[in-house]
Amino acid sequence: MPQNLQARTIAKVTRRLVPFLVVCYFVAYLDRVNVGFAALTMNADLGLSQTAFGFGAGIFFIAYFIFEVPSNLLLERLGARTWIARIMLSWGILSGLMACLPWISRVSGLGNENSFYLLRVLLGAAEAGFFPGIIFYLTLWFPAEYRARIVGYFMAAIPLSTVIGAPVSGLLLYLHGGFGLAGWQWLFLIEAIPAMALAVVVFFYLTDRPQDAGWLASDEREWLSQRLLAERRSREAVRMYTVAEVLFDRRVIALSLIYFGAVATNYGLSFFLPQIVKAFGLNTFLTTLVSAVPYVVGVIAMIWWGRRSDWAAERRYHAAIPLFIASAGLVGAAFLGDPSLKMLAFCFAGFGIFACLPVFWTLPTAFLSGAAAAAGIAVINSIGNLAGFAGPFAMGWLRDHTGSYRDGLLLLAGLGIIAMGIVLGISHDDTLERSPSSAP
Repeated sequence: MPQNLQARTIAKVTRRLVPFLVVCYFVAYLDRVNVGFAALTMNADLGLSQTAFGFGAGIFFIAYFIFEVPSNLLLERLGARTWIARIMLSWGILSGLMACLPWISRVSGLGNENSFYLLRVLLGAAEAGFFPGIIFYLTLWFPAEYRARIVGYFMAAIPLSTVIGAPVSGLLLYLHGGFGLAGWQWLFLIEAIPAMALAVVVFFYLTDRPQDAGWLASDEREWLSQRLLAERRSREAVRMYTVAEVLFDRRVIALSLIYFGAVATNYGLSFFLPQIVKAFGLNTFLTTLVSAVPYVVGVIAMIWWGRRSDWAAERRYHAAIPLFIASAGLVGAAFLGDPSLKMLAFCFAGFGIFACLPVFWTLPTAFLSGAAAAAGIAVINSIGNLAGFAGPFAMGWLRDHTGSYRDGLLLLAGLGIIAMGIVLGISHDDTLERSPSSAP
């Protein structure tokens, strides 16, 4: 196989899929965490305490947990373009409905808190399966040796959604009074529109599998299909998992716990960082700008560290070291009082939080394939994302009961250290990620 065929094929697939998927995930993540920016004015308007806000921000992930595995199995059966389009349309509608919270509260009689909880639950159910579905989808298009960098490119949408979305959200909060709506209501309405528009584009733009890709030359389709088939056979020669086996596999459970710690550091920080920064005495717009700085570091970390892991062909230490850096940064932020030093510590934390993520997702995709991969990725993501509930709720509860974010930050740091320990304790067969010696 000429080397230029491999390079040409991967380059073409990367150009076709990755930028578009980054845009989709950017919109998804912004719709998921923009509640953290809305909270700068929404909490006072709705009378939400820090505990109530943390519970509502996090309850999203309970529904996400329940529907994650069924959603990913449906994606594997129905195809990515159909199922991802459905996910994006439904979450766009529900994200926009967050602007209607006062009206929903009055009409339903549930009150502001319960209406907030209800919409967050529905949003979690709607979005379930999107992220693990894309991770699974990428395994259908990219050989293992490229996955850390490709997942890094894709997941760079997480910090990018804050780098770009934070100042945009900050400006939208100033649209107070238009048509009788508060700024936070305009934020939810305007940021929901791209998801609904992209749902239509997804349906017509994505291709489910390489063999269906008319935009690849015939030799490119043949090489990519055969290469991915050879990798799948190599994994299945070691062990062929069923969906039921994946649900109780020790490595899958261990990876779920690692991801729980990584996710806790991410969401526990992202939902509350704007409020921590606001306490520096900044106005709303400057708060959103300063809050974005650790995420600029995160974008660089994701792309560079993922490429470094692929280049070194090493995964465990490339996942563990960032978790240590994230925890050290959070501990520093907990004890430093000076705003500049505290933000520097948050930047260290941002590097570690985001550098870990693309490397982490090479671990399960190295030994799972087919429907078992769809189920395993969904299990890991759903259990890990329970930290998206636990982290924000714990942060809010500790803030209400201690008057400080210090204990919450230390809790997140502790979860990161536990995750690091588990990473170093698990086994990983690097040979399963190497190029097959011969085509099938």
